Amino acid sequence: MKIYQAHNWPATLEEAIAIQEQLRSQVITEDKFKEPVQCVAGVDMGFEADGTISRAAVAVLSFPDLQVIETTLAYRPTTFPYIPGFLSFREIPAVLDALEKIKTIPDIILCDGQGIAHPRRLGIASHLGILIDIPTIGVAKSLLIGKHQELPETRGSWQPLIDRSETIGAVLRTRTKVKPVYVSSGYKVSLPTAIDYVLRCTPKYRLPETTRIADKLASAR
Repeated sequence: MKIYQAHNWPATLEEAIAIQEQLRSQVITEDKFKEPVQCVAGVDMGFEADGTISRAAVAVLSFPDLQVIETTLAYRPTTFPYIPGFLSFREIPAVLDALEKIKTIPDIILCDGQGIAHPRRLGIASHLGILIDIPTIGVAKSLLIGKHQELPETRGSWQPLIDRSETIGAVLRTRTKVKPVYVSSGYKVSLPTAIDYVLRCTPKYRLPETTRIADKLASAR
């Protein structure tokens, strides 16, 4: 896979904020991908040696039947600390290494993290999408920012996630009576479309199959 855009990876928080502010104008939250979608991918991270080594996994699945087509792993030294809101600077370098190894280019990537549901509207899904020019969706397990109304307990129920009067995502129930996930546009995918694809990628469990398979690889489970 080709990396379309690159930047120097920051050494300080100030440099990271500057990169987020610079890239946020490139985020596209409209559907800009070819249909029909034939394959989707998940990316996830694990860490070794007390967090000093990053282990990135990519799983490419056929769509809509969600069968594994290809998986890859990549390792590199971890160079940025864990700071909420700056996940991409810790994880994307190794993820790019893993993505460069794959032969099957996915139509959409579902990221284990935020898209525009982020203080500067540039979570890991949006950041990654810009760098590789592939549509992405943020599917996070926990809330970073925003507020929402109470969510019904049935699968498929969702409520808008609001920050400063702006809809930045959705709180989505992927399984009845199970904790929701936090979905947001990453890059070149609208929120309604993101919700649809997340539901279609979660036939049995809370998290998308793309995330579950990538997580097992990244965690060596």
